[in-house]
Amino acid sequence: MIRLVFFLIFAAGSLSAQEAVPQTPEAEPPMTYERLGNILFALDPGAEPSGPGFQMTVAGVQVLVITDINADRMRAMVPIRSAEALSDEDLVRMMQANFDSTLDARYAIANGTLWAAFIHPLSLLEKDQLISGLAQTVNIATTYGTLYSGGAAEFGGGDSTDLQRALIEELLKKGEEI
Repeated sequence: MIRLVFFLIFAAGSLSAQEAVPQTPEAEPPMTYERLGNILFALDPGAEPSGPGFQMTVAGVQVLVITDINADRMRAMVPIRSAEALSDEDLVRMMQANFDSTLDARYAIANGTLWAAFIHPLSLLEKDQLISGLAQTVNIATTYGTLYSGGAAEFGGGDSTDLQRALIEELLKKGEEI
């Protein structure tokens, strides 16, 4: 009888433990040009296919999204300005930001233009990564020259936090005079 009671208690505990195990969500299907397009059109109904990519607007900013199926890559890009007149200070500041505050987006130079860019393997890209990458790309484009930030928490360990804190301290000091 004791064995039967022990078995029933153990069995009941096992069922509760099994019920408490969270179910793993289904993996997303691989990203394809078509799936990417569907997501981009959901974000911007005015998006337009353009060769192997798309042109769209995010928060009032024109974004170009390019795919290369053979290389399994995608790139979201926002032109910021001509790269010709960038000072050494500009270049150093962008490299500092690429280290700690741009997150998954990056400042890049190509064909004489300074770009904000998010680059990722196409097939491994998940919907939320795409959306976050687009937002970060737009954020680093719009904060160029000021915060140089992807808009989310900073990775840390770099120079951006101190530089941004210096701006806050400067403004607080100016505010003391008011």
